[in-house]
Amino acid sequence: YQRLILMDKNYRGNASQFFIAGELCRRGYSAVVTLGNTPNTDILCSNLEGTKFVHIQVKTFVPSNKTCSVGKKAEKNYGDNFFWILGGIPRPGDETNFIYYIIPSPIISKNVTRIHQNWLDTPARDGSKHNETTMRTVDIPPYKIRQENLRWDLSEYENRWDLIEAKLK
Repeated sequence: YQRLILMDKNYRGNASQFFIAGELCRRGYSAVVTLGNTPNTDILCSNLEGTKFVHIQVKTFVPSNKTCSVGKKAEKNYGDNFFWILGGIPRPGDETNFIYYIIPSPIISKNVTRIHQNWLDTPARDGSKHNETTMRTVDIPPYKIRQENLRWDLSEYENRWDLIEAKLK
């Protein structure tokens, strides 16, 4: 059973990269899935002339989930031509729509760092201190977060393909 869950996660992650690359191609850009051969870049996308590029890191989640795992590297600002795309890919047979959050690296870096530090500074439910971890998560709308200092509204980044398109003009 654990193997099936892991396989599902791997397949869905791969599928997400191809769905996103396909959407970029549909919009008139050249998008190449790196198949793990490029550190920190899942998709390399350029204008058709090949004169402007963006790097894309893809993270996949199930649309009904409340969070998307991004890991510690989301705290690093890779620059203005680097984007994170959180791809909500429904399970087979699920009628949920695909959903994409297109987030510039400086924005995700600032917010993931801030929220993780606030989480570390906030005592756990039992009053104990949270321990450092390499795991970082982003809350997916709609959400109900108890603490204001742990909130970041991703809604403004839903389907913001225009942010990538602006870098490729």
